[in-house]
Amino acid sequence: MKVTVSRKAHFNAAHRLHREDWSDQKNEQIFGKCNNPNFHGHNYDIMVSVIGEIDPETGYVMDIKHLADLIEEEVEIPFDHKNLNLDVAEFKNLNPTAENIVVVIWNKIRARLNPNLELEITLHETARNSVFYAGK
Repeated sequence: MKVTVSRKAHFNAAHRLHREDWSDQKNEQIFGKCNNPNFHGHNYDIMVSVIGEIDPETGYVMDIKHLADLIEEEVEIPFDHKNLNLDVAEFKNLNPTAENIVVVIWNKIRARLNPNLELEITLHETARNSVFYAGK
């Protein structure tokens, strides 16, 4: 029997959606106000869900405290109150769209999980815009 354990987290970050290989006109056309040269910010919410079998000894799929620590170490500390374009190594050459952010977060957390566990992440960029990634 598989059970899902979830932990919600939050971080605030600035970014700019921009491609250096495109003209200013094309960047403006594709990314609109998200291409602001002075950046813009979001209050991101994430839901990290781990799916797996219940351990008969502990009764846990995963210790939620361990999951909270992973999220803090891999997401909150490196991303919170940062400029994603300038301060976060993963985005030096990767446009920090919500889609790319959720994949980066998934990869960082996946690398530290037991391989028998599945991982799903939902990133809410705004109250109305969210992306989901399960590594498939």
